[in-house]
Amino acid sequence: PDQIYCWDISYLPTEVRGSYFYLYLFVDLFSRKIVGWQVYDSESAERASQLLTDICARQRIAPQQLTVHSDNGSPMKGETMLAMMQRLGVAASRSRPGREQRQPVLRGLVADVEIPATTAGQADAKPAARAPLGDAARALVQPRAPAQRHRLRDASAAPCRGRPVDAARTGQGL
Repeated sequence: PDQIYCWDISYLPTEVRGSYFYLYLFVDLFSRKIVGWQVYDSESAERASQLLTDICARQRIAPQQLTVHSDNGSPMKGETMLAMMQRLGVAASRSRPGREQRQPVLRGLVADVEIPATTAGQADAKPAARAPLGDAARALVQPRAPAQRHRLRDASAAPCRGRPVDAARTGQGL
């Protein structure tokens, strides 16, 4: 736990054509625990770097403890994000060019999340958008008991403890 995080920004569609929110999601690769998420109305490296700062403080991440894996999106490679990662002592890892498909660890967590049309375009829509996301995230990860696995209390995780980290390091995928 707390060695490799995967993160991505995903569109959260609404029932209003062309209207989206953006889900910033950080997941621990080992335990699949959602260590941080936020919903915004735009993509930016500044917002991502602030979220990462908050996560590192909350999870008590020490310098050189964490590697954060992402795709090659512009917020992931933005100067603000890279400078913040360097300041926090967090290493960056990215998908190979040409492999822009959503990261498998994150794919299932955001597949069925949709914001109700009543929240689209409203000034106070972001708090309303967070509620269905939180419910969906809890429902999707609850069967895996990520909090117990994250704290190494899940006995079923012990035999395969190193597999996700080893697979990420060798680039073989999960």
